[in-house]
Amino acid sequence: MNVSTVSSLARRPGSLGAGIAAGLAAGALWGLVFVLPRLVPAYTGMEVTVGRYLAYGAIAVAAMAWSWRTTRAHLRPRVWLAALALGWLGNSLYYLLVVAAVRGAGTALTGLIIGTIPLWLLVIGRPPGLTLVRLAPGAACTLAGLVLMHWGTTRAGVGEGFATGLACALAALACWTAYAWLNARWLQRHPELPNAVWTNLLGVATVLGLLPVLAWMPGHPPDTELLRAAQWPLFLAISLAMGLGASWLATWLWNLASQRLPTSLAGQLIVSETLFALAYGFAYEQRWPTGLELAAAALFTLGIVAAIRGHR
Repeated sequence: MNVSTVSSLARRPGSLGAGIAAGLAAGALWGLVFVLPRLVPAYTGMEVTVGRYLAYGAIAVAAMAWSWRTTRAHLRPRVWLAALALGWLGNSLYYLLVVAAVRGAGTALTGLIIGTIPLWLLVIGRPPGLTLVRLAPGAACTLAGLVLMHWGTTRAGVGEGFATGLACALAALACWTAYAWLNARWLQRHPELPNAVWTNLLGVATVLGLLPVLAWMPGHPPDTELLRAAQWPLFLAISLAMGLGASWLATWLWNLASQRLPTSLAGQLIVSETLFALAYGFAYEQRWPTGLELAAAALFTLGIVAAIRGHR
């Protein structure tokens, strides 16, 4: 997407506004995955994630069957291959790397590394002719917010497996950055492909990519059996909610944003995921944010606003 395209979007507020709204809504839905699993502590993070993506895949298959006449015309081999590659890259492989990174390098450092995705997309996804100077304020606010949010949490001692965890975190960063960029380019080059069809194909591809995980699922402590049985209905409901909202609908909204916005701007809107996750977390914990958390949230918000202004 070149500068003339960005300018035309700016002259069409409906298109630009719809893309921004879609990106923010996707962030609001993605933010749910940081708080909903806390409602079922008897289930591991891996179980919750697999439940989410299995639900996403089931919804995608049902949607494809419901709209088969429309879907069938687009099921060409190259479309399937692209969906399998991107679904594996942005969901399946990304998730496995994040799990390994958290175990080896810790949650804080992994979160800090993954949190720089908007900054990389801001650089590599900017339209030709849009200078880094115009994007610098938004990037600076986002970076400052990340530093505040993780202040003092990444200086713990290095433990066993740290190097592997760090490598996995960097690989996960590369995976999702590449996914966001490649997915946007694919959608912009294939405007004839309906968003719903592509969203469904990504869902099926993600489930196929996660099938090997089922063989590696760790066991759970025997003393949690009663609690797991009691939480099973809620676990099922949360899996369905995340599969429908935080996966299918969020992917549909993200694809819409990727079609209507430069990748650099769409990428910056990912910061909204952190903002919403913070808000949901504060509500769940029934507390107000600390000074550092509030300052970080303000910087994230300023970063989004500055990025929007920089692209106009």
